[in-house]
Amino acid sequence: MVHAVNTTPSLFSASDPRQPSEAAARSLPVAYPERAAWGTVPKLRAWQSEALELYRSTAPKDFLAVATPGAGKTTFALQVAAGLLSEGTVRRVTVVAPTEHLKTQWADAAARVGISLDPNFSNAQGAHGSHYQGVAVTYAQIGMHPALHRARTEAERTLVILDEIHHAGDSRTWGDGVREAFDPATRRLALTGTPFRSDDSEIPFVTYEEDGEGFARSKADYTYGYGEALRDHVVRPVLFMTYSGRMHWRTKTGDEVSAQLGALETKDITQQAWRTALDPAGEWIQSVLSAADRRLTEVRRHVPDAGGLVIATDQKAARAYAATLREICGEDPTVVLSDDAGAGARIEEFSASTDRWMVAVRMVSEGVDVPRLAVGVYATSTSTPMFFAQAVGRFVRSRTRGETASVFLPTVPILMAHAAELEAERDHVLDRRPKTGDPETGLDESLIEQANRPEQTSDQLEMSFEALESEASFDRVLFDGGEYGAGGMIGSEDEQEFLGIPGLLDADQMRTVLQQQQAQQQERRQKSGPAPAQTPGVVDHRRLMELRKELSTLVSAWSKKSGSPHGSVHNTLRSRSGGPAVAQASAEQIQARIDIVRGWFVGRR
Repeated sequence: MVHAVNTTPSLFSASDPRQPSEAAARSLPVAYPERAAWGTVPKLRAWQSEALELYRSTAPKDFLAVATPGAGKTTFALQVAAGLLSEGTVRRVTVVAPTEHLKTQWADAAARVGISLDPNFSNAQGAHGSHYQGVAVTYAQIGMHPALHRARTEAERTLVILDEIHHAGDSRTWGDGVREAFDPATRRLALTGTPFRSDDSEIPFVTYEEDGEGFARSKADYTYGYGEALRDHVVRPVLFMTYSGRMHWRTKTGDEVSAQLGALETKDITQQAWRTALDPAGEWIQSVLSAADRRLTEVRRHVPDAGGLVIATDQKAARAYAATLREICGEDPTVVLSDDAGAGARIEEFSASTDRWMVAVRMVSEGVDVPRLAVGVYATSTSTPMFFAQAVGRFVRSRTRGETASVFLPTVPILMAHAAELEAERDHVLDRRPKTGDPETGLDESLIEQANRPEQTSDQLEMSFEALESEASFDRVLFDGGEYGAGGMIGSEDEQEFLGIPGLLDADQMRTVLQQQQAQQQERRQKSGPAPAQTPGVVDHRRLMELRKELSTLVSAWSKKSGSPHGSVHNTLRSRSGGPAVAQASAEQIQARIDIVRGWFVGRR
């Protein structure tokens, strides 16, 4: 896309006598040169100017802007709002955001351009104070009382800004509520920074176009993708550090399974190996958190306030990861839980500090603005492309040219694919093909089968799996569509050289450094030559299986007696006796661990 630079003296007509207050006018950006001649506000980015010019020239009732996280959607939207208020097209602004925390962020940003929004407005109030020009509310608020918000919208000419519009499809109540509440709006501006939903929930006020093959695709009025933003230096380049390793777990039938993380396995095996890697008591996540902290230390040599974020699957894991980080770096991480009333305040406090780490559940995956985040650990089993893009979006906001983002990933095929397709632009696609059913009944047999399939309770799901052991190994680095490195042990020179890449490099410099690191790694391996061949002894597989079962029984008994997690006991045994995970251990190594556990039971610690 060619970016046009805005050179017009004013983005909106100033013929209407109704103008913002003098204080508000002083805070308006240089897009209003007659009111901000001294240039107290930074100039707009090229894409923002281009999108604003398109909006001004078309004056649409509905406008959908898709811009990559960190590109500045909020600034663009508030420029539109300021212009429409200035020329009198609208008199009120309603911002709808996904979370409570984002309401406050919107109100703070609006205040900086002279627009007063009430982020504390509740449905019980019915009307906001006359000193406000509008409100910031959540999709949940709209869903609970759409008639109230429709009445507010009808009472005054209103601009509605729908932030992360795909959330309007999260539930039928929300979608129907948004349609009812804002159908009479004078203008509607929809924003999103991530791929649209992966389901068939139609998003309100989004235009869909039939493609002739039974699908309907969303149509954006303006799109600014990650690839464009990267070329414009609007966002940081992302370095994906991937880690593999051997995983070992027990199924509900008592079978012990071992698999390599990232290997071509069935969907179930891949999922269980992934869960084993994320087990807080396992070696994999502890090794990866330690590597991420090492990377953060290197980045902070050049960016002193750089921070890190671990995105966890649930609150229990988040607390455990925080405890591990405390042991690694000696500092207490900020822990943000989704049901915590003080979560927003803690995020703001972390953003303004120079603390090293924040650990959070899903709530920080979207919309949370902490520009100093530079290192991330994707420690969640959520795998949708939308969530992945939202999560990575927390780290790409650029402050200074040369800053890079480093995100640590498990080597899981679906995540590797998401990382490789980060620059891809996606539309929301609705499948409108006629459903095929049974020729006699006309019913969709697949839906009937799905409805009749018994659902497992969460307890049943938990009982069907038990993580035993995990070990980590450095896999490779993904950057700008390329792969670098050929793996290495934790703590090896191969891993440490990639972790020690300077924290302030532009994309071209990063690519050069990665190529050099890979060449050096290959040279080291060529010099070391192939390992000398060894004649293996004959393995007594029956004896090996008996020892594994005996060790498993002893570990289970000690876990119950001591209260230590099963995986933690295995990790302690490995650290004391050395050697690989149980699945790769020799009979002698397993016997050594059996002797240690037996010693515990008789008091020899």
